[in-house]
Amino acid sequence: MTDSYRHRLPLNALRAFEASARHLSFTRAGLELSVTQAAVSQQVRLLEEQLGVVLFIRLPRGLALTDEGLALLPVLSRSFDQIESLLQQFEDGHYHEVLSVSVVGTFAVGWLLPRLAAFADLYPYIDLRIMTHNNVVNLAAEGVDFAIRFGEGLWPLAENTPLFSAAHTVLCSEKIANKLSHPLDLKEHNLMRSYRKDEWEKWQIAADLEPWRVKGPIFDSSRLMVEAALLTDSIALAPSCMFEHELSAGTLVQPFETSVTLGGYWLSRLKSRPVTSAMMIFQNWLLAEVK
Repeated sequence: MTDSYRHRLPLNALRAFEASARHLSFTRAGLELSVTQAAVSQQVRLLEEQLGVVLFIRLPRGLALTDEGLALLPVLSRSFDQIESLLQQFEDGHYHEVLSVSVVGTFAVGWLLPRLAAFADLYPYIDLRIMTHNNVVNLAAEGVDFAIRFGEGLWPLAENTPLFSAAHTVLCSEKIANKLSHPLDLKEHNLMRSYRKDEWEKWQIAADLEPWRVKGPIFDSSRLMVEAALLTDSIALAPSCMFEHELSAGTLVQPFETSVTLGGYWLSRLKSRPVTSAMMIFQNWLLAEVK
């Protein structure tokens, strides 16, 4: 509708239609809107007269939408949902900004989640929504403000800000670590792998070993890989900085000092996405934390 028509928008009638279309009932719509069934029916009839179309087929038991009603319903539902979502952001007399961040699972558990309480204390009016991924995320399709992922920062169409590198090293239980006196002893054990196929080879070279083929299970999450290694008396190659709690508690052991840097964690945002104040606050806080 044009601006000249906006002052004549029949908001009550549109609400009555949208509720009736969802319930396919004037009675249930009236209960939702706290008005009578007759009032809802009258509002819908006024809307039909204004638009010059029939929106409902009145049946003996309920309603059915016409083609015109089916065309109008999704647009109204989305609009009312957006209005409701926006109004909810003014809770407690303050405007709450929503910030959505998609985070690779290992980083979420091993680094970010323990720090979120501090962020919430500092910025109580930013509603942070965390989603996890397995290092594959489509910023445009998923509509997130930021993604935190592991790699070399070469993702196209995105502004990629480095957080820190993450050296990979051998991790296992104390029980298995006691059986390892030299890196060559790894040949006698089940070695877990990531989908990045050359990681074990790079670590073997760093440990001055002649590389051998590793045939263990493949995982798309370092967190899941390490959990699996502990459960199956196996050995993982993973970023030790993401498992500081487990290493301090002794549930996880690093049997050899050798480590190899295979990439780092990055903060990414779509270049075409406007930077909101909440995005700027989160980025500055994150960069301060990693220092």
